[in-house]
Amino acid sequence: MGAELVINAASHETRIALIENGTIAELYIERSREKGIVGNIYKGRVIRVLPGMQAAFVDIGLEKAAFLYVADVFDAIEEYESLLYAGSKKDYEPIATQEGNDRPEFRPLHPIEDLLQEGQELLVQISKEPLGTKGARITSHISLPGRHLVYMPTVDHIGISRRIEDEEERERLREIVERLKKTGSGYIVRTVSEGKSEEDLIADMLYLTTLWEEISKRQANAAIPSLLHSDLDVVQKVVRDIVTEQVDKIVVDSKVDYDRIVHFISTFASKMKYTIELYDEEEPIFDHYGLEVEISRALGRKVWLKSGGYIIIEQTEALSAVDVNTGRFVGKHNLEDTILKTNLEAVKEIAYQLRLRNIGGIIIIDFIDMEKEVNREKVYGALEEALKADKSKTNILKISELGLVEMTRKRVRENISRMMCEPCSYCEGRGYIKSKITVCHEIFRELRREMLDLRGTKATVTVHPQVADLLYDEERRGLEELEKKFKKRITVRAKPGFHQEQFEIAIN
Repeated sequence: MGAELVINAASHETRIALIENGTIAELYIERSREKGIVGNIYKGRVIRVLPGMQAAFVDIGLEKAAFLYVADVFDAIEEYESLLYAGSKKDYEPIATQEGNDRPEFRPLHPIEDLLQEGQELLVQISKEPLGTKGARITSHISLPGRHLVYMPTVDHIGISRRIEDEEERERLREIVERLKKTGSGYIVRTVSEGKSEEDLIADMLYLTTLWEEISKRQANAAIPSLLHSDLDVVQKVVRDIVTEQVDKIVVDSKVDYDRIVHFISTFASKMKYTIELYDEEEPIFDHYGLEVEISRALGRKVWLKSGGYIIIEQTEALSAVDVNTGRFVGKHNLEDTILKTNLEAVKEIAYQLRLRNIGGIIIIDFIDMEKEVNREKVYGALEEALKADKSKTNILKISELGLVEMTRKRVRENISRMMCEPCSYCEGRGYIKSKITVCHEIFRELRREMLDLRGTKATVTVHPQVADLLYDEERRGLEELEKKFKKRITVRAKPGFHQEQFEIAIN
């Protein structure tokens, strides 16, 4: 069964769901007031160089200054190339490349204070959206993605997607690009290029080089800071990056976007076989496909498994934790068998939830403890297999003796919960509040302090209505003891507008 793209386009928000095997696998959301900026190219100015962090902050016109790490400075790449041609690499060498695109990253020879100065003009591109309290991550290594190729005008390098495994095909593609590219520039051959003709690649090259020439012209006369180039909107970007031979159907509920998609595919993927359908029913398109329920489920903390077990997903600023529990599942044979079945079922759900929720960064999975090493290997192997469908790069460590798996998942954009939710104004994002009994006991302690220091015959305590009910009922004895000890009358007054933790004491 082929995958489908379901697109719900409105003036204020666009949502795109990738459906695989009848289930939503990925969700993309773009709001008109919060349009994504990854891929945008800016002319900026260095406002601060931090030798201790080997980084710099660059003003590109956004609310927060963008962050530029030393390895992302263009001058470092140029120097590496000159050393390479001279036959000397010294300590300057390529380091880990991104999974799937074979793009080079470099360890610089010189500290950042030798490469950048405050006030310096810089052409940069957004590589990572602002996340939480952090500004955008930027790079000087400009890359312009097309349908089949990614053009790197500043780096003389050819990379082939690691997902293209056939060596003969890799060499064929490399030979074509090497023969056609301009000196001093480079390309990454994308996975969708596998089996494509030389004409397909040439068309992409012409489009991308023309685009770069236009950006360069704009740079010459642009103010600082200023936006020189905006990447495609979410519809075009998803169609460009996701619509392959595996996606055989696109359904969209907007005539405008329907026409744009038809034009885009006919221009950049004219040989691709697909079905595009304009949805014009009265029922909302996401309701028709049953997607709203799945999206709501993806915002929940607890996810039930079919067996009766469940997983808990907790997200913090630094990492995400996933806890696996047997719940109502009691098994049929023995405890170890029950635990193994629950963990194996949880593996599939965890891989699915990480991809759907777009959870990135450090992830700790707490599987139920397994005594047998062979069972731990089964669960680890199942997790590796389940994550193969995920296009984001993942690194997984072996299951520890405590049943913990440490892993990382590449984070490029905000996850669903941070995009669609905000911290609770009542609990201030803690996820919990003080219990009513705890608040009562805090009131007792504060009354002791107040009645020791202040003169008067009466104390009035103003509290939340439910706390007032508790003080008049189960906790009445505490008030009576204080009245007897300090010889003051205590009156409790309920105020509906109060927070459950809020209270005021007046002595008169």
